Amino acid sequence: MDFQSIELAFEEALRQGVFPGAVLLIGRGDEVIYERAFGSRTLVPEKCPMQLSTIFDLASLTKPLATTIAIMLLVNQKKVRLDDQVTRFLPTFGVFDKSLTTLRQLLNHSSGLAAWKPFYEEVIKGEENGKIHFVASRAAQHYVLEQIHREKPLSRPGMQALYSDLGFLILGELVETISGSKLDTFCQDQIFSPLELRSTAFIDLTQLPTRRIQPAEDMIAPTENCAWRKRILCGEVHDDNAYAVGGVAGHAGLFSSARDLHAIVARLNHCLRGSDPFLSPPLVQEFLSTDQAVSGSTHVLGWDTPTHNKSASGTRFSAKTVGHLGFTGTSVWWDLEKNCHVILLTNRVHPTRKNEKIKEFRPLIHDLIMQTVNP
Repeated sequence: MDFQSIELAFEEALRQGVFPGAVLLIGRGDEVIYERAFGSRTLVPEKCPMQLSTIFDLASLTKPLATTIAIMLLVNQKKVRLDDQVTRFLPTFGVFDKSLTTLRQLLNHSSGLAAWKPFYEEVIKGEENGKIHFVASRAAQHYVLEQIHREKPLSRPGMQALYSDLGFLILGELVETISGSKLDTFCQDQIFSPLELRSTAFIDLTQLPTRRIQPAEDMIAPTENCAWRKRILCGEVHDDNAYAVGGVAGHAGLFSSARDLHAIVARLNHCLRGSDPFLSPPLVQEFLSTDQAVSGSTHVLGWDTPTHNKSASGTRFSAKTVGHLGFTGTSVWWDLEKNCHVILLTNRVHPTRKNEKIKEFRPLIHDLIMQTVNP
């Protein structure tokens, strides 16, 4: 296969300022058929080259690759069922007609919960009003989750889809309540360690001061020059609400590398095909099936699927494709029919989120990739 056209497209994207740098990995089953780093990991305070091993803030890729897999494991272990009501585990969630909301509805974004709310602003105000060390604390996490429990849904559960960070914050809380472990601990013990992932973790900001450790910033792609944190973010989650609750959340907070994400997709692929006992094939099939989306939605259980008009995945993935985007410039698309996956990790929000050129680049590069590997 000739990847020259793909490489030229990346070089042109760098010239046009689509992103400072990127790592691309194309896989087929267990095999990595192409990987390359392009451009710069950092622009400020100094320019440093991107590496294949660079670790990225995955943003919403946390949803399918951590929180959803955690729920899959709990279902596989028969500790919970997809159609269990959330109030079975979180009784205070049931106010304002949310008592019938199920885990399935949280996973496919049909719970009726709002897409997003600026909870971090209230957390900041709390610290300004005398709550010492409230920002990025467990106390702030409890406060935010309590606020979501009190939320009035915008629609009846199961009736329509609205992509919701709030729903996945609750799913993260459910993982902790059902398992008895913190979300990051559960994911480390049950997912990342068994898969021998060495570059994948949540960065628990509540532990950094007491443990006197810092993330290896020379390995991590920095994100934005944050207006309210007043610094370039590196080794701390970019998402405002995830930062406010301490860096570990069901909707965002995971950091990883392209190779580790390849390992996760390859493992799920083995499970789907019945060659790995990590998760049962029927369970994986159920989570990835388009039958799990409500009418008019592209969201299955924890994953997205290509839209019918202008998808970020382009036009060449089959109908049996799942994937997800991350706000920081990350994405994974996995074609189950063609047994091919594309992992694109960029630092497009460095040093500012105002750069949205990646919206045009994503479909073009995915078409070029699929044309090359599946002519």
